[in-house]
Amino acid sequence: MSAQQTQSIEHTDVLERSIFHKSSPGRWGVTLPEVGVAESDVQTLLPEAFVRKQSPRLPEVSQLEAVRHFVRLSQLNHCIDTGFYPLGSCTMKYNPKVCDLYGQLQGFTNLHPKTPAHLSQGSLKLVYTLQQLLADITGFDQVSLQPAAGAQGELVGMMMIKAYFEKTGQTQRTEVIIPDSAHGTNPASAAMCGFKVVELRTSQTGGLVSAEKIKSLLSDKTAAVMLTNPNTAGLFETEILEITQAVHDAGGLMYYDGANLNAVVGQVRPAEMGFDVMHINTHKTFATPHGGGGPGSGPVAVNKILEPFLPTPIVAFDDDRYYLQTDRPDSIGRVKVFNGNFEMMARSLTYILAYGAEGLEQLSKDAVLNANYLKEKLRDDYHLAYDRVCKHEFVLTSHKQKEQHPELNQMNTMSIVKRLMDYGFHPPTVYFPLIVHEAMMIEPTETESKETLDRFIEAMKTIAKECQDTPEMILNAPHTTPIQRVDETTAARNPDLNYFSANN
Repeated sequence: MSAQQTQSIEHTDVLERSIFHKSSPGRWGVTLPEVGVAESDVQTLLPEAFVRKQSPRLPEVSQLEAVRHFVRLSQLNHCIDTGFYPLGSCTMKYNPKVCDLYGQLQGFTNLHPKTPAHLSQGSLKLVYTLQQLLADITGFDQVSLQPAAGAQGELVGMMMIKAYFEKTGQTQRTEVIIPDSAHGTNPASAAMCGFKVVELRTSQTGGLVSAEKIKSLLSDKTAAVMLTNPNTAGLFETEILEITQAVHDAGGLMYYDGANLNAVVGQVRPAEMGFDVMHINTHKTFATPHGGGGPGSGPVAVNKILEPFLPTPIVAFDDDRYYLQTDRPDSIGRVKVFNGNFEMMARSLTYILAYGAEGLEQLSKDAVLNANYLKEKLRDDYHLAYDRVCKHEFVLTSHKQKEQHPELNQMNTMSIVKRLMDYGFHPPTVYFPLIVHEAMMIEPTETESKETLDRFIEAMKTIAKECQDTPEMILNAPHTTPIQRVDETTAARNPDLNYFSANN
């Protein structure tokens, strides 16, 4: 066998060819039962334009080939079950399997969503209990579990703010102030509700929001200020009480983006900081799947003045029974069918009850400890964007590495994190927050051991040395992944997304 043939086989084994390449005419992996509908009946029932004229172009493989193919693809994935996933802002923490277990109990999964309240008291009790616990954790008066994701919860919060000002006759309040370091959903949610977004510059104030700057932007047009605390740079807003007081004095409301709640659970409650409404990313703090592993859940918590505007229904308790409270005339209405994703609520309640108050308090302390440990260990090898105690995440940059080789355009953050993949770690969040040039935002969470953090530190230090001594290792990375160095610009402009269009 030639060296070229050997290389081709090895590459195919790592890359895993498309299932269409494995297809062989006449090969079957499963036998389907008769549908019981004659072909002539189909042609009679369906309009001619919708009757298929030829068989779909599906792969023909054996069951074993199909199983091996998809298992192999899963083995090529990097996930929290296989390795460290230090995505800043995204909080990719490990979620205990016991939460999955209780979320998938037969009594929950087999319950029809239209089951009458008197036959689903246990499930309603679960929802009510979680509402009460989240209200206690955040300091707010009432919670809706209806939103299907954090982004939808954020939109719901802004819808309630808009409804509040319309109800009180303050329709001139059309502006929402948002820091330039905010998550992108903040301005999107405000704009979708018809508000004008007013950008607050933080890049010149060390990443923190200035109370004086906020005051200069406030007016009778101000509807709300949207903040997360700690902020997207992982820093606690030291002037938060002065900020919230100033906004309230101006007649505005405070919205809390709950993306970074994991850093302060049990330490401080958003309502006590002066916020009026928040959404909770349960996938970042309370053990539900993240991203494509959903479905999601984005509970919304509010104070007394916004409680009437919560989505309907709310699970309530009265006369020893739980029921769906629908008589809410000021409600913004239903935002998710069947009152939210119930299984996600079961997982979150399991997580909260398993940890208890002391456990939740400890997890946020551990998250902050882990982040500061990494920050201090790496501060001499990389440029530290904000040189102060951080909370759950911190921001490094590649400025030192770029200064070592100013002649190399690709000696940057992207190349460094691609090299990190060769050491078995998922890259951290890059080029965000936008106010930090060449940002690497790292969040270890509380679930990683010191041994894992030390391996990550060692890898990052080794990469820093490679940047200086053997830059070609960095510029051509990654070397060990199924797909190696790609041209991101070409891939973005000319994506290859369809097997048939690429091969026909």
